[in-house]
Amino acid sequence: MFRLLALVLLVLLILLQIRLWNGEGSWRATQELRAQVEQQRAENARLKARNDALSAEVEDLKSGETAVEERARSELGMVKPGETFYRVVEPVDPNANVQPEDVPEDAAKPPAAQAPKK
Repeated sequence: MFRLLALVLLVLLILLQIRLWNGEGSWRATQELRAQVEQQRAENARLKARNDALSAEVEDLKSGETAVEERARSELGMVKPGETFYRVVEPVDPNANVQPEDVPEDAAKPPAAQAPKK
């Protein structure tokens, strides 16, 4: 009788150990879930920082004219009426091996000056 009880308890212990290490909700699965949670938290933090930066930029564009003007100047090459556009071009070193494809096509062209809207 004692041997049968010991055998049943041993089998039960083995089954519980198998479930602990390999089954659903096991130690290994829990560790994997924890790693996924940490990875998702890092991704969420990165996206939150990006969203905060975009929100600040949107507020800046809504509230002030200077941000819009800065973007128009830098991205579109616009100038105000009465301003003169100067492009400073560094002299090319004759010893440098510069191929024609290394020079941008628009390097010699000034940006288009647009007239103000009336």
